[in-house]
Amino acid sequence: MEVKNGDKVKVHYTLKDANGDTIETSKGIAPIEFTVGEGMVIPGFEKGVTGMKPNETKRLTLSPEDSYGLRDENKVFEFARKSAPGDFDPRIGDTIKMHRADGRSVPVTVAAITDKGFMMDANHPLAGKELIFELELIEIVPTESKLTG
Repeated sequence: MEVKNGDKVKVHYTLKDANGDTIETSKGIAPIEFTVGEGMVIPGFEKGVTGMKPNETKRLTLSPEDSYGLRDENKVFEFARKSAPGDFDPRIGDTIKMHRADGRSVPVTVAAITDKGFMMDANHPLAGKELIFELELIEIVPTESKLTG
């Protein structure tokens, strides 16, 4: 049986950067579980899993467009020091949650500290980067309709 749209799957993965350095892995912990086609993982990951069989392994090289997108310099902005709470003292590289006008929280990275405030980057840290995924399909999880089927 091959993975198709709508299947719930369990997958072990290792994510590497273009130099082959490991960024994160699910090996040694639980595999991730998601339903193909629901957009729960990045597009290239979903496409890569589609067509795999249990116990099959695969190596994918994903462009930014198929992973976390291109960097958008419009997502880099200055947060004025006078708008910050009095105890706000982040370090460069810290990730903090800020709130948009609609109330939703957005993770941002402190990119720089200036005289007037803080340069914040709301791009995903992996945006604009080519990524390598090593995948192992552990299981296509049976659903109730397939069990009674």
